[in-house]
Amino acid sequence: MKKTIIAAFILLASLPALAQVNTDRVMMIGKNALYFEDYVLAIQYFNQVITAKPYLADPYYFRAVAKFMLDDFKGAEEDASDCLVRNPYYTAAYQLRGAARQNQDKYEEAATDYQRSLEFFPEDRLTLVNMGIVNIELKQYDIAEKFFDVLLRRFPDYTPGYLARSQMYIELEDTTKAMADLNRAIEKDPYTAQTFSARGLLYFQQGDYNNSLADLDEAIRLDPYFEGNYINRGLVKYHLGDLRGSMADYDRVIEMDENNLIARFNRGLLRAQVADNNRAIRDFDKVIEMDPDNTIAYLNRAMLHNETGDKASALSDLNVVLEEHPDFFTGYYMRSQLKRELNDLRGAEQDYMLARAEESKARKVATANPEPFKQARETPDSKDTREQADRDIEKFNLLVVADKGESEKTKYQRQSRGRVQNISVPVEPEPLFVLTYYERDFEVRRPVYYSETMDQANKGLGLSWMLKMTNREAPLNEFQVQTHFRSIDNYSAKIDREPANASLYFGRGMDFMLVQDYENALKDMKSAIELNPDLLVAHFARAVIRSKQIEYDRLQADPLMMDRNTGIDLPTPGSSIAGKPRLPEISTKSIEYEDILREYEKIIRLNPGFMYAYYNRAEIYSLEKDYRAAIADYTKAVELEPQFAEAYFNRGIARLSIGETHEGLDDLRKAGELGIVQSYSIIKRMQ
Repeated sequence: MKKTIIAAFILLASLPALAQVNTDRVMMIGKNALYFEDYVLAIQYFNQVITAKPYLADPYYFRAVAKFMLDDFKGAEEDASDCLVRNPYYTAAYQLRGAARQNQDKYEEAATDYQRSLEFFPEDRLTLVNMGIVNIELKQYDIAEKFFDVLLRRFPDYTPGYLARSQMYIELEDTTKAMADLNRAIEKDPYTAQTFSARGLLYFQQGDYNNSLADLDEAIRLDPYFEGNYINRGLVKYHLGDLRGSMADYDRVIEMDENNLIARFNRGLLRAQVADNNRAIRDFDKVIEMDPDNTIAYLNRAMLHNETGDKASALSDLNVVLEEHPDFFTGYYMRSQLKRELNDLRGAEQDYMLARAEESKARKVATANPEPFKQARETPDSKDTREQADRDIEKFNLLVVADKGESEKTKYQRQSRGRVQNISVPVEPEPLFVLTYYERDFEVRRPVYYSETMDQANKGLGLSWMLKMTNREAPLNEFQVQTHFRSIDNYSAKIDREPANASLYFGRGMDFMLVQDYENALKDMKSAIELNPDLLVAHFARAVIRSKQIEYDRLQADPLMMDRNTGIDLPTPGSSIAGKPRLPEISTKSIEYEDILREYEKIIRLNPGFMYAYYNRAEIYSLEKDYRAAIADYTKAVELEPQFAEAYFNRGIARLSIGETHEGLDDLRKAGELGIVQSYSIIKRMQ
């Protein structure tokens, strides 16, 4: 893609009406955003072109590229298909759709797309290498090798070809040919970190630790930001007996990413080996916080708690392990010893008998183990390692090796730029929509929703400021606070003169709400409604104020709640179990929320087309854990406003929470397309 520097970017808000969009100009800006890895922003520009000229193939292709870079492979596949409908000779779209399908494990369909691309350009090296990789995945190694042979005969200096073929040989356990390809790749291009990483890992697997260390040192010199190389170099140093150097590498990874699971786990094991037990426990605490199903971490923490004398915590962790691994007889021996030390002799005897029975089933020597914790903590002589995905509980004391995809870094710090799917974000719904005069800007512009009700309110109420509907409410600065206090005084004087004017009570109620005087705000909204029962915005404001008041009162009653995670645990992909909400516990029969629900019902009766009432009511249903009712209301909101990004996002989370994974991901893809950046992080985690 040709690099183009744009002197001044045109904001989406400044674009003319759809029929007058300068599509060439907007396409150029979108491509520019794509070039600079601003993928989410690029999608917004391509949306504009597609809306104005849906018959063009280009915007679908480039939007597919942006979605692919955000790991939204299904969305990329769909856009590439739409591009090909409009232009069946768009070769790059076949390549892109093939790659998107390949990343969804649709290998046969990907091969079909790549073959179609090769019909147009039979010597395209990227397509040839991908055909080789796809056939490796299909276990068709002879076919894959033929594609690699064609590729490397035509392009003998193409190092990705040697690298890909070396991985095939490693899979075939032909390490001689694999090493020859990696040596050739480094000879052709000694400046690619990935090749040194791959050869270093192969040396490591062969037990040649000195050469492995040299290659990983060079890989880190060429690319000092790839965390996986530090993790693997830490393993090499460990095997060379350099515990201090190994620990330093894990410290470096955690400095770059404090949530790196592999580095935390490995450092915890190393700290345990040097008897730094308390700090080792803290590392395993972090691992378990990020990966609550990691029973291997629970087992290691149990042993550390035992060594520090915290028998109760050790017992609690062992209970988690044995619930997940009921045939782990070593764990029963450990728990038997713990219960005996805690004077639970009957429980100790029961666990001992269980251990003997499970050990017998495993056809091992059925002998008593008087010191299970001591034996378990001993370092294995083989100094083997395990893959991160390997959750064999018997390998609890093995260090973890990083794979080639570990910890890809973004180039931008702003969360709406670059590969935003790699950003760790809490799974939290989009907030309620509120009435206000101030709103914060989005980093990525979202659709603007027109509401006739809001338009009429601004024209008919005679307010001093423009009334806005937003879920990005901005806090007031000191000047604005003083302004609204003066406004309250002005409204009070006017109300003395016109006590039957509903608009005055509404205006003063808005001022009270903005300065967070909810009690007086509710009184004024009540007065406005009594004077004008059909004043919809007053009903809506009263519902919002009540929600704010409930939240405020609950935080005052339990200040610790302010620090609690209010996100939602998503179900494991492929699981039929719904996600576990971690929202603050509330009664499903809460009187306060019943009043708010009745308020929204009144609003809907006044105006069945007021989408914000459905959206906010769905939020209440979600808090009450009635996800199906929430989904129904979000669906109604989307019917009323097909571009309602926040409703798609929240409906996606609600669907994931009840196990409707495919539908939920489709909603998140749409929300991401419409500008909600965190959708791509959730999509990646769920895929």
